Amino acid sequence: MKIGELSHRTGVSQRLLRYYEQQGLLASERAPSGYRYYSEDAVTVVAQIRNLLAAGLNTETIRTVLPCARGELPVLEPCSDLLATLRTQLAAIDDRLACLQQTRTALATYLTATQR
Repeated sequence: MKIGELSHRTGVSQRLLRYYEQQGLLASERAPSGYRYYSEDAVTVVAQIRNLLAAGLNTETIRTVLPCARGELPVLEPCSDLLATLRTQLAAIDDRLACLQQTRTALATYLTATQR
């Protein structure tokens, strides 16, 4: 299918589909005319990418995780370095949450002190 049809079927813009391709997340074939053609599996791959992005993973991590993905949700099957990658991402999120909590506490303290 052409990029326009893939865009229509997935609800993802053509520009974003080209970005996924540039990031090595999505594959296409080029026709002699220069048009991109995607396989039927591309619809599932785009859904996987969107769901993994929604889970907070960046495109670099998704490139590592995507070969382990099955189905649109996706379900992740054990493969090389998957657990280490996910643990690293989870630890990074925990660190950001702790930093945000400290920032929130400091701001709440200033707000309380200002209202007196």
